[in-house]
Amino acid sequence: MRVAIVGASGAVGQEFLRVLDERNFPIDELVLFGSQRSAGRKYAFRGKEYEVKLLQHNDDFKDIDVAFVSAGGGTSKEFAETITKHGAVMIDNSSAFRMDEDVPLVVPECNAEDALNRPRGIIANPNCTTIMMVVCLQPLERLSHIKRIHIASYQAASGAGAAAMAELEQQYREVLDGKKPTVEKFAYQLAYNVIPQIDVFTDNGYTKEEMKMFNETRKIMHTDAACSAMCVRVPSLRSHSEAVWVETEEPITPEAAREAMSMAEGITVIDDPATKQYPMPLFTAGKDDVYVGRIRKDLACDNGLTFWLCGDQIKKGAALNAVQIAEYLIKVGNIK
Repeated sequence: MRVAIVGASGAVGQEFLRVLDERNFPIDELVLFGSQRSAGRKYAFRGKEYEVKLLQHNDDFKDIDVAFVSAGGGTSKEFAETITKHGAVMIDNSSAFRMDEDVPLVVPECNAEDALNRPRGIIANPNCTTIMMVVCLQPLERLSHIKRIHIASYQAASGAGAAAMAELEQQYREVLDGKKPTVEKFAYQLAYNVIPQIDVFTDNGYTKEEMKMFNETRKIMHTDAACSAMCVRVPSLRSHSEAVWVETEEPITPEAAREAMSMAEGITVIDDPATKQYPMPLFTAGKDDVYVGRIRKDLACDNGLTFWLCGDQIKKGAALNAVQIAEYLIKVGNIK
């Protein structure tokens, strides 16, 4: 198995290395690619040092089986043909191809089989908040069709990259030292603050991040469910949190929902309010699963449920989901 990582020096690229090692992903050859800025950097993997190669339009991908790409939408669009022209499977972490009809958008716990039909050789990795939410919605959908979803997300600095995480830490130090905080990666100071905007606003008043949740959820789950989101940047470092309300065709009791989620792949339920047991970003960073708690009836909707979830945005929200897609393709013998 010959594997490439494009964008190896970024936060998700580094997470790819950790996840591939943790899961003992079969790799006979590993090639790291990056921009002019990161080319030449060296990273250790399984006792061997690898140097980042400059990503170019050439035949470097000729012998690659699977390429994990996390270098931004512009790079993905520019290099997609170069990466896939010799048969490599491109698993792309950007938003470049997510809504293209001929590119599957895959969360393995929900729609792994969609990855088998990829006419362009590209599989899109969904938005991090969408990934974590649909993992939790799928077991409920099996109990009764979900008609409506309302979601408020509380998204960590990690969603804006490694530099944004460093800026948040720097802002806290600067504020505590009585200095003016550095503000470059966010619209406003994030330390001791929340920012009700992630990505740019669209004509309907929703941000692109919020519209991703609407559109991607429908594509992944093959559903007509409507999804209304409010996405907020909060000053946690790594894990995202979400408060979710769903309306189903038939009522689902909290007990049935709790059991279904507990049995589902990729979910850990922590839900004991009496002992203050519920998921929090502080304890879910670095974990594989999506953690769910506060499962209860929605008092404003007869067929409604509400719950709280937390998950590591860089891991399950990005690198791990992509690696799980590749693992599925290997399992069913669908990589060249």
